Amino acid sequence: MATTVGTEDTITDLVTNLILLERDAIAAYESTISRLSDPALSQQVAAFREDHLQHLDVLTEIAAETGADAPLEGDMKQMLTTGKVALASLMGDSAILKAMRTNEEDTVTAYERASDHPDALPKTLAFFQKALADERRHRDWMERTADML
Repeated sequence: MATTVGTEDTITDLVTNLILLERDAIAAYESTISRLSDPALSQQVAAFREDHLQHLDVLTEIAAETGADAPLEGDMKQMLTTGKVALASLMGDSAILKAMRTNEEDTVTAYERASDHPDALPKTLAFFQKALADERRHRDWMERTADML
């Protein structure tokens, strides 16, 4: 299911939805870390989770500055992001990483769109672009590593 995050008309709605997306991503990362059988893979995924936690911190600051809501937990999409990982775990580490790659596609798309939002301040756009680079790096690693397993 493709994300609609990044298509919001207002910066406040965009920031709120990015916070939800990050919270969902963090839950999926936690699920992935607990299901991977290879400790080296778990360690790398844990490092990516730290990026998402940092994104959440910055988004929470942006929410305070813009007056956006800052949800304290994910939404119903979290069931989808973590559910894909749980199902994939039945087929091993490669399948888990492929499931996570599809989750990363949503975050890449969201930050690509956010990077063009007309109401975002320059420092907010700079953060969106940094987060986009992180998400592309995560997605590409997931894809390369899954293909090697």
